Amino acid sequence: MKGGRNLVLAAFALTALSYGLARFAYGLLLPQIRAELSLSAAAAGWIGGGAFAAYCAGIVLAAFASSRLGERLVAVLAGLAATAGLALVALAAATPMLAGAMALAGLSTGLTSPPLASAVARRFDAPARPRANGLINAGTAAGIVLSGIAALSFAAAWRQLYVLFALLGVAVSIWLWFALPSGRPARQAPRAPFQPLRQPGLAGLCAAAFLMGASSTAIWTFGADLLRSELQFSEARIALAWVALGLGGLAGGLTGAFAARLGLGVLHRLALSGMVLCYLMVMAAPAAPWLAFVAMALFGTAYIVSSGVLLISGTALLPLRPDLGLGIPFLAVAIGQTIGAPLFGAVLGAAGAQAALSLSGALTGGAMAWGMRGASRPGRLSAASGPSPAR
Repeated sequence: MKGGRNLVLAAFALTALSYGLARFAYGLLLPQIRAELSLSAAAAGWIGGGAFAAYCAGIVLAAFASSRLGERLVAVLAGLAATAGLALVALAAATPMLAGAMALAGLSTGLTSPPLASAVARRFDAPARPRANGLINAGTAAGIVLSGIAALSFAAAWRQLYVLFALLGVAVSIWLWFALPSGRPARQAPRAPFQPLRQPGLAGLCAAAFLMGASSTAIWTFGADLLRSELQFSEARIALAWVALGLGGLAGGLTGAFAARLGLGVLHRLALSGMVLCYLMVMAAPAAPWLAFVAMALFGTAYIVSSGVLLISGTALLPLRPDLGLGIPFLAVAIGQTIGAPLFGAVLGAAGAQAALSLSGALTGGAMAWGMRGASRPGRLSAASGPSPAR
């Protein structure tokens, strides 16, 4: 890990930028954005869903572009897309411009993860990859903590916050150019175009990813709005809850270590159980508002661990194409989020928070039904992950 520290730190920073700031800060700042632009809950859900749809497109683009353009160029493009999206959100004067800006921000998240997984596979030996990938994946939580602290400092000035985030994006994009390996990954022997999709265990992994993604929009897109409307939280308390979510998510950096002890299947079921418990706590929070902070921290841990398990499992199932191994299950998460955001918004508007959160819990319960076939412990998976990366 020592020799690849700069790569991991730069990749961690890009993940924090694209996921934590460009994508998920929207949920934190949604109450202020809705108030200023007069957005309905349904419109906010469609904008969130559009960002997730752009994420899907970004994953597909990155999976094909990484092997042709190289990881460094694709990662830098992700950073620039995040920067441009953040800057345009700051300038948004109406719903269409906000939707376009959030779509560009969503595209950056899709472009982020596949080249990083490929860079890790090139730089690290197989046994070290789960730890490196787990640490990079926790960058989302760091970005969320940063956005929460910034919201506390700048109060309701959401436009100024997005300008600050865009400036950070410029710095991260420059760093990536120097930290990631140049050139392109070694080409593997030609395979049938859809052969990776027939890999045993991949279908179940994607089903679990889809359902987990669909349920997670309850917090990522509507969490701050629920705290405001259902619990009458002030903007400062909402920001503190978001910081709690991010701090909880930092524990996801230990996903590789947890998986080595518990196994990926057990760890994933525990993470999904944590998400269900989070939704139950939010439902009970009107009677005990402190539960909202516990729920947000629990969700942060559960989501980052769950996505980390999907990442480690996917790259282990497709060791010769780590970009696809990550990209395919993350695409399933994104499709679930694309559908889940407007669905949650529609149920929230028609039947209220209790019904919408119950639906999210049911979707997460469905994800538990799909096991991690062929994914026991990272050590065993790594043994089958092919030759060591070229140095």
